[in-house]
Amino acid sequence: MRLVTFSEGGSSRIGRLEGAEVIDLGGAGLPASMVEVLAADALTDAAQADGPRLALASLRLEAPVPNPSKILAVGLNYADHVAETGRETPTIPLIFNKQTTAVTGPFDPVHRPKVSDALDYEGELAIVIGRRCRHVPKDRAHEVIAGYTVCNDVSVRDWQRRSPTMTMGKSFDTHCPLGPALVTVDELGGTPSGLELTTRVNGEVRQRSNTKELIFDCFDLVEHLSTAFTLLPGDIISTGTCGGVAAAMTPPKWLVPGDVVRVEIAGLGAIENKIIQEPAGGAWGSA
Repeated sequence: MRLVTFSEGGSSRIGRLEGAEVIDLGGAGLPASMVEVLAADALTDAAQADGPRLALASLRLEAPVPNPSKILAVGLNYADHVAETGRETPTIPLIFNKQTTAVTGPFDPVHRPKVSDALDYEGELAIVIGRRCRHVPKDRAHEVIAGYTVCNDVSVRDWQRRSPTMTMGKSFDTHCPLGPALVTVDELGGTPSGLELTTRVNGEVRQRSNTKELIFDCFDLVEHLSTAFTLLPGDIISTGTCGGVAAAMTPPKWLVPGDVVRVEIAGLGAIENKIIQEPAGGAWGSA
């Protein structure tokens, strides 16, 4: 099943993606948001519910989980990316946060910030947590995962390097496009291993790898993270990027306004975001 959050006529609701149509589940008696559907353990109901069929082309897809309680991300989780950074391979997952205000839709514009030109892409597989959980052993991690989606861990490299936590450089507004859908575990045969990942900028392939190349796989990450804190329904874990980032090029091929970044993962679909200059305004105290 492929669940989406979409908006039409100023109203945002959930739906089930089937080909070029979305089954509108807004009136099907389900909870109103994706987080609430997951928290209510209502995925089976969402799979069986019916509603009006809407043309996908007439809708705006939002991030499938527009309001996760947290976004956790992983650094240096592909060997080729470790090599291009000149760092040592981690012996435990390297974890950082992206702030939830960074979330944006799968086809929405991404801002090049006013304060930096060092804008980079990172195509990634993202886990969506389906159940409140803590201390999850690796062999049971699949039980708490609702599904998977595509993420671009957009990074502002100079701001990232200024802090050991990396959070500032990873959390600018619009710098976490997600989507196009939450693809449930059954669609992938229970495991996301073996999925081809490709990132293109203006049609040029910049990244190409496979999720089987993850150093710490999805189940490793759930076990590791849940050791420290409770994972909640709708939480996002972005699993790390492969080699080919702009920062590793000589000279770096930073993203500029007008560029279009497409991240595609086999079985999950693709997100595509145009880079625009951060709009004027947004001063302190503004809405």
